[in-house]
Amino acid sequence: MVATEHVSVMPDEIVRWIGEASPRTIVDGTYGGGGHTRLLRDILPAETDSNGLNPLIIGMDRDPAVIRRDDVPEGPGSDPRIELFLGSYEKAPAALAHCERTHADALVLDLGLSSDQLADRERGFSFTLPDAELDLRFDPESDLPAHQWLAFHGEKDIADAIYQFGEERFSRRIARQICLRAKERSPVKTVGDLVDICRRCVPRSKNHDIHPATRTFQALRIAVNDELGILQRTLASAADWIAPGGRIAAISFHSLEDRIVKNAFRDDDRWEILTKKPLRPTDEEVQSNPRSRSAKLRVAARKPD
Repeated sequence: MVATEHVSVMPDEIVRWIGEASPRTIVDGTYGGGGHTRLLRDILPAETDSNGLNPLIIGMDRDPAVIRRDDVPEGPGSDPRIELFLGSYEKAPAALAHCERTHADALVLDLGLSSDQLADRERGFSFTLPDAELDLRFDPESDLPAHQWLAFHGEKDIADAIYQFGEERFSRRIARQICLRAKERSPVKTVGDLVDICRRCVPRSKNHDIHPATRTFQALRIAVNDELGILQRTLASAADWIAPGGRIAAISFHSLEDRIVKNAFRDDDRWEILTKKPLRPTDEEVQSNPRSRSAKLRVAARKPD
């Protein structure tokens, strides 16, 4: 197995809240580095059920590099208790059907980027690689890379996306500069191209920890990958394929994701909210894994029919 740089967020909390449901079938919808899956594997029961089905974790990821890395001899994909599937967690019902199951007992979502994706020089996720192509796709074999997405959209649509998905106050300035470059036949193609625009358009913040391009890159990544749409559709249908007593544990990293999770649990009376307020990582975890500092965990249980 190829080494992964990714460190799973809030692992103890995930194991605790999912373990309380005594799950036999778990969907890890954002497999990533496989950290949550490996921990959850240890809480599976040892025996088959009355229908002869083995305990199972279905690991799903949109990134082919993730599946290729772990679906090898001696990797997690060789463990009979783990099945890896290439695809969005929105496809969980199809993955369950492939494994001859109608329901899962738990769904785990660790939303956003992984450290491995940030380190991938060919994806354009990191500001530190200015010559990288502005791609931003989780699955580089589908849809449009971000620089083509910009080329196919007008100034208003670009500004609206940056404002809606990135909550960037200077979205119109940024969109105008992106479109000016296109008119001058020097369209945005690389990470450095977009970073330069954001540096010129976004005034220096009092909070110097926030890179001026952070919100814009987040917005384009969300738009290119339809992240919020997939999350909304999955949570709207999850009660149809999560067994009564089963649980969803969702870790979000920004307010847009967290709001969708919160509203989905609140607005569907098939769910019992188990975390009245989102759980946050401990100070010790934030110190050892700074990526966790903005994480929020919400958990809900499927009510009996």
